[in-house]
Amino acid sequence: MPTIKNTTKKPLSVPLPGGKRLFLGPGKEGRIRARAGKHPAVAALVEAGELEIVPDAGKSGGKGGGGGSMGGGQGRNPTHTVFKSGDG
Repeated sequence: MPTIKNTTKKPLSVPLPGGKRLFLGPGKEGRIRARAGKHPAVAALVEAGELEIVPDAGKSGGKGGGGGSMGGGQGRNPTHTVFKSGDG
């Protein structure tokens, strides 16, 4: 998924396909679907210099967002078991 960045010093409301909107503060980034980057309204903002589209660097790279591994011992297959200490 590509990332879009607000290059202005004002908040933007970016219209997306399906009647949705993405609100971006000044200098903030947001992730959009590849087909949303080709949406005419998004393309117009990019052409005007208000948005910058950063292509996806690959599925394995990028920032640590989304799902993935959970903290120690949680999830379906915990890596170790933690027992509470005390009388028992």
